[in-house]
Amino acid sequence: MIAQRAALAHELASAPGTLLTIPFLRHLGVQSVRYVPGDAVLRLPIEAHLENSFDMVHGGVTMTLLDVCMAMAARSVINESLAVSATGESHGVVTIEMKTSFLAPGMGTLFARGACLQKGASLLFCEGELFDLKGHLVATASGTFKAIRRKESLQAKAA
Repeated sequence: MIAQRAALAHELASAPGTLLTIPFLRHLGVQSVRYVPGDAVLRLPIEAHLENSFDMVHGGVTMTLLDVCMAMAARSVINESLAVSATGESHGVVTIEMKTSFLAPGMGTLFARGACLQKGASLLFCEGELFDLKGHLVATASGTFKAIRRKESLQAKAA
């Protein structure tokens, strides 16, 4: 597995990336480098302002990357058109629960890969992994996401 992750990291290290439209993710510098049905990969070069006091990626950044890559993988199986931006999609997802295991310090450029494992009537089950350029796992996650109609999310925002 480490060799497969390293090969993917090498392949995507210099691939063109798309900054995501969510303001917080744009602020962090998160880039989408692969987005296909059931699978999403994000890239983030770790800079000093994203580190904790031990000079490694902050746990909040780790969890954000895992949450977003899994949510993107879930979104990719419920929408007909595939666009990195959720603008114009009829459905989105919200995180119901997420479990994260921190395995090693994250430094340098990190990649978050999310996969949608199962789609139910309204719930989607996903897994994610965060790894470095050498393919070493930094963290893993699993999550449950609820599909919502875009209209519902806009109404909740207005309330």
